[in-house]
Amino acid sequence: MFDRTTLPYGVFSKAGGPKRIGVAVEDGVLDLAANLGSRFAEGSLNAFMAEGPASWAEVRSRVTELAQTADLVRDVELHLPFEVADYVDFYASEQHATNLGKMFRPDGEALLPNWKHLPVGYHGRAGTVVVSGTDIVRPSGLTLPGPSYRPSAKLDVEVELGFVVGVGSELGKPCRTGDFADHVFGVVILNDWSARDIQSYEYVPLGPFLGKSFATSISPWVVPLAALDRVPAPAQDPEPAAYLQVDGDWAIDLTLELSRNGEVVSRPPFAGMYWTGPQMLAHLTASGASLRTGDLFASGTVSGDEVDQRGSFIELTWNTSFLDDGDVVTISATTASGRYLGEVSGRVAAASRS
Repeated sequence: MFDRTTLPYGVFSKAGGPKRIGVAVEDGVLDLAANLGSRFAEGSLNAFMAEGPASWAEVRSRVTELAQTADLVRDVELHLPFEVADYVDFYASEQHATNLGKMFRPDGEALLPNWKHLPVGYHGRAGTVVVSGTDIVRPSGLTLPGPSYRPSAKLDVEVELGFVVGVGSELGKPCRTGDFADHVFGVVILNDWSARDIQSYEYVPLGPFLGKSFATSISPWVVPLAALDRVPAPAQDPEPAAYLQVDGDWAIDLTLELSRNGEVVSRPPFAGMYWTGPQMLAHLTASGASLRTGDLFASGTVSGDEVDQRGSFIELTWNTSFLDDGDVVTISATTASGRYLGEVSGRVAAASRS
């Protein structure tokens, strides 16, 4: 249950009615259209997110007051909370990158030479971002031996945090790390489903493609930045380039929990991520690429130092065991103080017959 300080935003409907913007409050939803006017009678958060930090702070202050007294709506259907404009996935956990490097390059360096100089990332597909509760059809593709076209035998998950852009930027003008809170509205819990066998055959020389693009699940609630606890980020060595240097505490202090069929299998800590959200934003725009309202950029798999803190089955089982049809995977998040920040869940459905 969300408490009365988190107050995440989402889109809901009641008994087949129209979609509206709401805020989760403990065991119900605060209908913002009913309490704050027709500007919140929308099917997505995009217009509100585009208003910027001053509006976000004003509405949050008002919502905090209303959450104490207003009537709540219950028994609602939750929808994708915003229209995804673009989707980028990073590779920001040193532990995850090291684990996979050891697995894929047993006779070489675990981290490639560029990894500690920039946040490595790739573009995903905005059109395959789905809301929690959506079934995930097992993808098919070319895999070895062969290669032959077949359903993936190594379907995996990636425990991640996603950052949601509210305010866009100008093409040709990079954003600074200090601009992060001016552009990023909040975060979602994210599962970047991965077909490891498809990925391993296709990724040389250009990187992930079909092994990643078939589905990415996000939580139905967007937690605003104002609700997140922050701590100092881990030290970075070597010192990053000037455009990647960050002032202030921007490591988000939360723990993610990965469950398979109701059984907890790992608890990855997010505060230990090597690259922070502001650095990801700065690198994303460093070439002059612009932001748009609804852009989503994700952290990449979150993994910690311990075996039970790994955020993917390829790490947890060292490439020996993956998801079966019918498996239900749930990723949830809580703050260091125990506040619930939401969850994302999905069930694996059998591959489509061609």
